[in-house]
Amino acid sequence: MAVQDNSGFATRREPPTVALMGPVPNLPAEPDDDLDSYVGLDAGTAEERARARGWSTVRTLPPGAIITMEYLRGRIDFEVDEGTVKRCWRG
Repeated sequence: MAVQDNSGFATRREPPTVALMGPVPNLPAEPDDDLDSYVGLDAGTAEERARARGWSTVRTLPPGAIITMEYLRGRIDFEVDEGTVKRCWRG
């Protein structure tokens, strides 16, 4: 309910009702992994190693690929050139 105060502006007596967000999910921890250990490996070996170490998603990209900047927990990204991992990053 709005009322006018001495300034002439309408003010609220009660705070507005705000819809609450859902609970934050209990996300699993990401693997504690040395990302540099993948550089120089062939793409197939790197993917097998990443999955064995607990990465849920492995993405292989060519050099210069245009990708979104979204972060996906549990994903490891490989930049692969001529079958060899050149760079690696989380998410």
